[in-house]
Amino acid sequence: MLTQMLLFAAGLLLLVKGSDFFVQAAASLAKKLGVSEFVIGLTLVALGTSVPELASALAAVFRRQGGMVLGTVIGANVANLLLIAGLAGALAAVRTRREMIGRDGTIMLATTALFCLFAWNGYFSRLEAAAMLLVYVAYTLFLFTAKAGMGEEYGFRRFLNYLFRFQYLLTIRDGVSAGFGRARGKGGRDVADRKISRAFREGIIKDLLLLAASGTAIAFGADFFVGAAVFFAGLFELPPVVIGASVVSLGTTLPEMSVTVAAARKGFGHIALGNVLGSCIANIGLIVGASGLVRPLGVARQGLPLLLGFLLFASLLLLVFIRTAWRIRRWEGILMLGFYVLYVSMLYFLLT
Repeated sequence: MLTQMLLFAAGLLLLVKGSDFFVQAAASLAKKLGVSEFVIGLTLVALGTSVPELASALAAVFRRQGGMVLGTVIGANVANLLLIAGLAGALAAVRTRREMIGRDGTIMLATTALFCLFAWNGYFSRLEAAAMLLVYVAYTLFLFTAKAGMGEEYGFRRFLNYLFRFQYLLTIRDGVSAGFGRARGKGGRDVADRKISRAFREGIIKDLLLLAASGTAIAFGADFFVGAAVFFAGLFELPPVVIGASVVSLGTTLPEMSVTVAAARKGFGHIALGNVLGSCIANIGLIVGASGLVRPLGVARQGLPLLLGFLLFASLLLLVFIRTAWRIRRWEGILMLGFYVLYVSMLYFLLT
């Protein structure tokens, strides 16, 4: 047991710190190689703090632990909505923009409802996973196009129109065409040759080595972390979905917690809540989508309806609190923390 506890802690450390260095090295490398901001924003920045959850979910899928994947997503989103947002609100009253809640908050609630609908029967098919991944890709592309405007023009209804009319395909086409146009304008092959010759001078080799090292750390960390979690699930005879919804999800949300609390304390409430909402959408769309495409996710339904119901409740509670005064007041943050304690107690007393 001591060995597994050490592996659990070491895996979490490798997972979180490896993810930080991976994103930094990848962003630095992309800029030095002249990759467009379009590609960087839609891949590296969009992934951001979701790398630990994605790595641990894929590790769980390869171990045929679909229940742990769904449990991790549920637990991570409940932690985002109640623990992290509540802690930020309790430390400093968090203000936000109406446009962001009207768009991102509503999209978060809609994707959560769709996720609960698909997961209700305890099985996530590849088709359902593909649908979730499509929503996430379309949402990310939609944010790129919405940078130039705010208000109702880029609200929830506009997103639905963007999604169901396949306008994200036009966004992809325009972004790729612009990238090729810049490359041809600069003399394609000559530019590539100059980039290779500058590799050592500009530290590209260093970035590549750091990328490889951090990627290796993420792979080993995720394997150690999930392996130890599976061990404890068997030792205490707990369903994998419960382990994922508690310990695993709490560990992988550490990056979101640090970013959100730091933003709230510095007075950037819209960044704090934007990180919470964006992480919830990424967890559902990207992580469930990518994992479910690798292998359909099956889970025992023991406690699953209760977990899904609590997730929906947490999503609604955050949006209701924000819409009452367009901010999270300190007493609301404390109440949200109380609900998270209730969630943890529910896992312990009702699902074990």
